[in-house]
Amino acid sequence: MSNLIINFPEPYTPSSSQIKILKKIELLNFYDFFEEMEKQNQGSSFIMNIRPRRNRKSSAIRNMLEETQLGVQHLIYPIFLKDGKGVKEEIGSLPNNFRWSIDTLIPEVEACMNLGIYSFDLFPAVDESLKDNIASYSYAQDNFYLNAIRELKERFPEMVIMSDVAMDPYSSDGHDGLVVDGKIVNDETLSILAKMAVAQAQAGVDIIGPSDMMDGRVGVIREALDIAGHTDTSIMSYTAKYASAFYGPFRDALNSAPKSGDKKTYQMNPANKREALLEGQLDMEEGADMLMVKPALAYLDIIHLMKENFPIPITAYNVSGECAMVIAAAEKGWLNYDLAVAEILLSIRRAGADGILTYFAKDFAKFNKK
Repeated sequence: MSNLIINFPEPYTPSSSQIKILKKIELLNFYDFFEEMEKQNQGSSFIMNIRPRRNRKSSAIRNMLEETQLGVQHLIYPIFLKDGKGVKEEIGSLPNNFRWSIDTLIPEVEACMNLGIYSFDLFPAVDESLKDNIASYSYAQDNFYLNAIRELKERFPEMVIMSDVAMDPYSSDGHDGLVVDGKIVNDETLSILAKMAVAQAQAGVDIIGPSDMMDGRVGVIREALDIAGHTDTSIMSYTAKYASAFYGPFRDALNSAPKSGDKKTYQMNPANKREALLEGQLDMEEGADMLMVKPALAYLDIIHLMKENFPIPITAYNVSGECAMVIAAAEKGWLNYDLAVAEILLSIRRAGADGILTYFAKDFAKFNKK
């Protein structure tokens, strides 16, 4: 530690008031340390040239030096849509989140936009009677989800609508891909996803979100969109979507859990990191405009990895289970909800996310506006 000793012409001598304080907090041994250093260094004394706390001494300085910025503009609000009128059904496993019919959703969207939220990701809760093994309702002309998108874009042209492209909300099997003889088949799924994406773009979706994790789907969707004349429609690919335990409340909201088996043959292994780089490279080469990591909170290292290795925007999905456990803990009084939410979202931004899908969006916007 001798390299930390700096010689000064005059020895350091605490004032009597400083000595009293040192005694009071039982740190007089620190003053004794100074005396010993004087003896060893012939009258010079040890001082600290570098004091990080100087950069924290006022809120103005702390704000000026803040490395990571978090604002409502970075947030995307997931919304669950349901057919019907006057529908506002709370999701039991995700309190204060609802399934909305279009008539009840319109004032909700307006309220969110007044808080500064302009980006929304819409998910359909489809009646079981409309589901089949090829997800044909996903691109049907009378699809309530597509009609709701049209109405929202007509009323709020400035809002950004993102969509979900996967078979599971519409599939009688509950899987993201086509099931044939108990196996999720990849290539046969791609044409279905392409039809779904084109139908959503025609309805007014600004950013298509392939969440299925089928190989090659970004390239097929990009080509289908371009052929249909939707060259300006963006693709936010669910690139590193892990087979996570944190999706439960979302599947409750849409009743979209697999009827048999699991999703581990297409979603990523939570143990894998380098695999995310392969998925990212493929999606970017196939035409993705943004790459997503899902979930977010348990995968901050993956967000950082993607940000460091790809030149296009990185988004992250702060998923339903991650949000639900914070809500539950706050209801028990075990943590401060507002502070915990802000810290979680800030950590996701700090890891490298340019945009964050989160069920906390509206609450954050409210207390951020205070």
